Amino acid sequence: MMDLDPEDTAAMRRENGGKDFRLFLRQQIANGQARKVQQPAVKPPRPPGYKPGAWPEGTRPPDPPPQHHPPAAWAEALDEYRAWLTTADHVELRNPTASRQKCGCPACTPRRTT
Repeated sequence: MMDLDPEDTAAMRRENGGKDFRLFLRQQIANGQARKVQQPAVKPPRPPGYKPGAWPEGTRPPDPPPQHHPPAAWAEALDEYRAWLTTADHVELRNPTASRQKCGCPACTPRRTT
């Protein structure tokens, strides 16, 4: 954009009955409008031999990791832990500093009192 001095503006208004000044301002508006309009983005071409899909042809996703412990083993371990909580005299459960670390989930909550 051009820097206009007040003298330049006054000269443009005097010349040609102010027609040059009006044309100049209209051109400035048109230039600003043209900058606002963005050209649509052109997609880059696909590489040669491209086939859609996440995995290359002839491959497949990896197998899920094997389960080391069946669900029944988890349930049995949880029952043993609950039994351990209710049968033994646990000093850590009565300790006020350790009680901050105990959560309220069913696994940590004893089922019965001794």
